[in-house]
Amino acid sequence: MRSFQPCGLAAVGFLALSGPALAEGDATKGKADFAKCGICHTFDKNVIGPELKGIVGRKAASAADFAYSPGMKKLGEEGFVWTPENIDKWIANPKAMLPDSPMGQLFPGVADAQERADIIAYLKTQ
Repeated sequence: MRSFQPCGLAAVGFLALSGPALAEGDATKGKADFAKCGICHTFDKNVIGPELKGIVGRKAASAADFAYSPGMKKLGEEGFVWTPENIDKWIANPKAMLPDSPMGQLFPGVADAQERADIIAYLKTQ
């Protein structure tokens, strides 16, 4: 009789390490949802917030000539990268992630997981 225990344990271990999956995003919907972000962010220049061109996969606090908060600078110095998962956490509740951030003070976050996934899908196109 064969035992499938090692295979089952490996699958459980993989699922535990992989964490929650992001919802599949729709970049077209994300473009419309990004309007609330566009109040402070563009893709070609720093305004109230830093420019977001190529943000997915970029190190935190790396936009040239932007005055980042001390906490955001520290994240960048520690090598924090804006992965889709980190962007999701950030736009869900920036204050919970980094209390001293101006975005955390001004922006309440995007509660809807699908809307966040759509915004992230749109950011990936920029």
